[in-house]
Amino acid sequence: MKRRYNPYILPPWLRKVRGVCAQFIIPICVFQGIRTILFPFTLDVLLLTVLILLAIAFHFELL
Repeated sequence: MKRRYNPYILPPWLRKVRGVCAQFIIPICVFQGIRTILFPFTLDVLLLTVLILLAIAFHFELL
């Protein structure tokens, strides 16, 4: 049986780090998207994909 995720059982410092990451993930995605458009390397595309998945996970509170 899968346990449900509850962010309130995390330590306060980890909740604060999670909140800061959630605020900065969108600007980092935008910057990486612009960089990927200008200089499309394989690593940049993979990094942008990971960042977008992290942004989605933070938005839907999966992390």
